[in-house]
Amino acid sequence: MITQFIVSFPSSFKVRNFKTIIFCVLSGTVLISCSTLKTTYDITKDTVEVTCNTAKFVTKLGAGTLKMSYKIGAFTFNVISAPLEWPMTSDIESIDGLSPKEAVRQGRVKNSPYVVKGRRYVPMSVSEAATYHEVGTASWYGNETLRQKDGHMTANGEAFDPGKPTAAHKHLPLPIHVKVTNLENNRSMIVRVNDRGPFYGNRIIDLSAGAAKKLGFYSQGTARVKIETVEI
Repeated sequence: MITQFIVSFPSSFKVRNFKTIIFCVLSGTVLISCSTLKTTYDITKDTVEVTCNTAKFVTKLGAGTLKMSYKIGAFTFNVISAPLEWPMTSDIESIDGLSPKEAVRQGRVKNSPYVVKGRRYVPMSVSEAATYHEVGTASWYGNETLRQKDGHMTANGEAFDPGKPTAAHKHLPLPIHVKVTNLENNRSMIVRVNDRGPFYGNRIIDLSAGAAKKLGFYSQGTARVKIETVEI
């Protein structure tokens, strides 16, 4: 049976503690028996809305399971675990010395070193990521996965959907949220970084096709952007 309950916090609840709870929920480290977890936290009004729709919310869910759906401002994020047999979106050879799928299975992805085409990449720590911002070239990816068999897995084990507001980054911890601003038209949006890349040229972020459309550079392929981590 599907049930629902509301998690509420006292007015004196500190943002630091709330961040810890949200981080634990998003990283799958909290054990909660529930079908729906909902709270409110709008980024502009100090409020995030998180909804979890599962029979039981636990650290390990079945392949292809909806782990949670949540909102940050106007943007909705659906986190779905991908079956381990699905191909990955990137060409990662190893993560933390393990095969990519084994690293995903063990939950050793967040900021573990990884290898792509013989080159070793070392992601930044969570504390370093908190103040990260950068200006550079963004590209987009994902439409090619629609023409291939089955779904595809991101570097942290999520099901990839090119239409959703997600992104790939070489050095940020996974997952994390960043605000991306297209400096050519001043459009901005928040995306969930859950993948690795891009691994060519001097591009600093690879957005999903859907995010590129919202930011207005889908047709041209690249854009000059500013990216900054979102403080929740």
